[in-house]
Parts: sequence; structure tokens; C-alpha cells
Amino acid sequence: MFIPLQWIVDWLTYKLFSLQAGTLLADSINYFIFDTLKIIILLAVIIFIVAIIRSYLPPARIKKILARKNKYISYILAALLGTITPFCSCSAVPLFLGFVEAGVPLGVTFSFLIASPMVNEIAVILLLGMFGWKITALYIFSGLIIAIISGIIIDRLKTEKLLLPIGQGSGKTKLELIENWPDRLKYARDYSLNIIKKVWPYIIIGVGLGALIHGYAPADLLVNYAGVDKWYAVPLAVIIGIPLYSNAAGIIPLVSALTEKGVAMGSALAFMMSVTALSLPEFMILKRVMKNKLIFIFAGVVGLGILVTGILFNLILG
Repeated sequence: MFIPLQWIVDWLTYKLFSLQAGTLLADSINYFIFDTLKIIILLAVIIFIVAIIRSYLPPARIKKILARKNKYISYILAALLGTITPFCSCSAVPLFLGFVEAGVPLGVTFSFLIASPMVNEIAVILLLGMFGWKITALYIFSGLIIAIISGIIIDRLKTEKLLLPIGQGSGKTKLELIENWPDRLKYARDYSLNIIKKVWPYIIIGVGLGALIHGYAPADLLVNYAGVDKWYAVPLAVIIGIPLYSNAAGIIPLVSALTEKGVAMGSALAFMMSVTALSLPEFMILKRVMKNKLIFIFAGVVGLGILVTGILFNLILG
């Protein structure tokens, strides 16, 4: 879907700006322009679609589905819902906001937010083809466990007070006043514009930092310092992965290349999980709707889960 956009960005980078293809500066500029436009387009489209869907699903209905008496079932349902929604860490945020506004418990919404980019059908298919069913099954199971346990921990910490008001405008942008299709379209348009206006500066900052790391981080950093014999391989993989941004489909070929060069499977998968489930652009968007403390809690809990999973993978797979 984004191939035409990549052509335009390549033309801007290499023709209009006259940057030499393959250089660190050109790679960083190309990455920055493409990912900024891609994230904004994805957010606008997904927020609009989610707003239309929400106009048919009253908050009470959404809450009834995900906010069950048995919270553990709610966490499992949210994580499973995340696995069938093929979103990256940034484009999963609109649904996360919708769940919060619907009154779904915060921990349950985080289970969705974590599972959606970390485990999806595209990643499963690619992993199955490259590494076989055992690695794929371990990946799915560990991703769901991280999402569920992280949601439970965040819920137990009582972090609702760390959310910031999102705001939905006034008049017919309120869900209870929507009665016909023109009003639904107007609500979706206004809601989308409202969110995009608030988060676009954070997208630019986040992608800019990611582009800097993407272009100038040594390509063989993981290969040189995350070998099978290194005790610090998994922590290093997680630390390197968090500032980067990609979806599972985009990062799995790199995981395959890393394992072929000698990086332990657990370290490579920890790197992939940290790239897909946690990213600077995602943090920048979430910064608009939650306090820094909650972002640190979210990143810390998920990062710790990925760290433990990577170590266990290395022990199991030898």
C-alpha cells in the first residue's frame, strides 16, 4: 500500500534533495520522511475508521465486551483481539484511546496495546516460513503472556490517575448525539482531526530520533555484541530495539539475518519484540494522553517481560 509513497520519498531524497543513495544522511532523511508520512496517514485512516465503528458501538457495549467481572478473561480477550489486529505500535494507539474512553479498565487496554504490534498474523506467517512451528508457537505464547501479565501489573499499580484528558470537542462530535450517517462522518472527521492536531509534533520528534538512530547506529552492533556467548546479549538487544520503529513484518527478515550471523535466537526475538511493542514514536503519541510516569511504567513492565522472555528463549533453544 505504501509503495507509491516510498517512490515519492525516494524522489524527494535522491532527486530533489540530491542526496547520495546509501549514505548515512540519505538513509536517515529517507527514513524520517517516509515514516512520518506513513504514521500520520495510518493514524488518520485508522482513527477515522475506529470513530465510525465506535458510533455504532456505544461505550457501554464495548465496556461490556472487555470489562467482564472476571478480569483475567478480559485481559485474555484484549490480548487475543490485539493478535488479530495487524497494527504497528503507533497505529494501535487510536483503538487504545477508544477503549479508555469507553471505560474499559486501563490494564485491559494496555494488554491490547502490547499484543497488537507484538503478535499478528503477518508475523506468524513469516516466522513459520523462516523458523518453523516451534519458534512460532513460542513467539505467540510469549507475546500473549507478556501482554496479559503487563496489563495485570499496570492495573494493580492503579495508574488511572496518570491519564490525561483527551477531549472530544463539543456538539455533534459527542457519541450520544449521533443519529444518522452524515453525523457519523462529521464526528469521525472532527475526532480524527482533533487527535492528529494534538499528536503530530510528537510523531515528528519520535520519528526524528528513530531516524537518527536508524541511519547512524552501526549495522553490526547486535552481531558484534550480542553473540550466543555474551551474558548481556538480551539486555543489549532490548535497549537497542526500543528506540527503533518498525512493524513485525518489517523486522522479521532482519531477525533472520541476525540469527544467521550468530546472534542467539532469544536475543534476536527480544530485539524484534522491543522494536515492535515499544517505540519512540509510540511514546511521543502516548505522551499526549498520559503522564511521563505512566509511559515509564508501561515501557519498564513490557521491557522486563521481553527481557525475561529472551533469556528463557536462549536457555530453551540452547
